Amino acid sequence: MTISSHPAALLGIGDNVVDFYLDRNEFFPGGNALNVAVLAKRFGLADTGYIGIVGNDEEGNHVLNCLAEEQVWSERVRQAYGENGKAIVHLDDNGDRVFLRSNKGGIQKRLGLRLEETDLEAVERYGHVHSSLFSNLEHELPKIRERAKSVSFDFSWRHEMDYVKSIAPFITTAFFSGSALDDAGIDALIETVAGLGVSTIGVTRGSDGAFWMVHGKRYRQGIKPTTVIDTLGAGDSFIAGYISSVLMGNSVEEALDQAATFAASTCTIFGAFGHPYKVAG
Repeated sequence: MTISSHPAALLGIGDNVVDFYLDRNEFFPGGNALNVAVLAKRFGLADTGYIGIVGNDEEGNHVLNCLAEEQVWSERVRQAYGENGKAIVHLDDNGDRVFLRSNKGGIQKRLGLRLEETDLEAVERYGHVHSSLFSNLEHELPKIRERAKSVSFDFSWRHEMDYVKSIAPFITTAFFSGSALDDAGIDALIETVAGLGVSTIGVTRGSDGAFWMVHGKRYRQGIKPTTVIDTLGAGDSFIAGYISSVLMGNSVEEALDQAATFAASTCTIFGAFGHPYKVAG
């Protein structure tokens, strides 16, 4: 049965973690697919959802509670016996997060998400799906693409073309981190991925802003000045803001400008979207 899609809705499928701040002895919910779903709702999308696997520990319970508080649909989240994904971080003097170690995705990585028909019906209902390199969902992308109107995927730092080529047929939008690339490297990456049939390619490079191509047209977006407390989640905020604004019917230029403002606001709080959990002891 086909379920009619909301005109401006987004479903994040895949990774979630908690980011544990050593210096603060507290953790915050995070993970690209989860962040984009929550932040899209905060941006103004009426309907966002998240599907993934959480642990049965206090970290997993906190993720579930945060989804409920943020009013993000989470009926298809699986809670499994084991530890939630967790990353240990600290902030440097500039507010940039430094990842020290992680449990490699916790229970979600060990079990692997397998989508059922009910999940795919949700894909149809939401219309746009966002996932990421960290979601271990490559095997499910063909099924998602069959049922979704559009699919975005965050490759983060992973630029090797064999991997990108394996994903490109099943997505409409590709996001990359360009922190290790110069302008020429970013141009080459964008042109190559566009040649694989991906209609929108976005590359973010920290304080240098974002480099974009949509249907062959190039765009450039600078950052918005702000007081930086913590940069964790800024990139995910940019992605969520851009996707949401486009789904709401705004132009690419408007969407990029709004995404930059939204990302700047994320830098003024700890965690990707707040919700600290103080660890006892």
